Amino acid sequence: MYRLNIKKLGFAFGLTGTLIYLGCMIVMLTAGQEGSITFFNSLLHGLDTTSIIRMDVPPLEVLMGIIQTFILWWLIGACIGAFYNAQIKVKK
Repeated sequence: MYRLNIKKLGFAFGLTGTLIYLGCMIVMLTAGQEGSITFFNSLLHGLDTTSIIRMDVPPLEVLMGIIQTFILWWLIGACIGAFYNAQIKVKK
């Protein structure tokens, strides 16, 4: 069995989460508030996002969100790699 590199998997998850975050930013910038509400409502199976969509997000908050998203998804990827490696049997 192949053992996963936890750091690389964590980094891949972190970058993927960051790309999703940036994608959300692009949707909000291009679609405006009503378009963003429609998009996220359909994406979330009809969950009404009207009261939580905020268009006036300060740049520092955006930067912190990107960093926090990367860290959170890095940890998720590292955990998946560690759990996978812990359960496989390595032939000696």
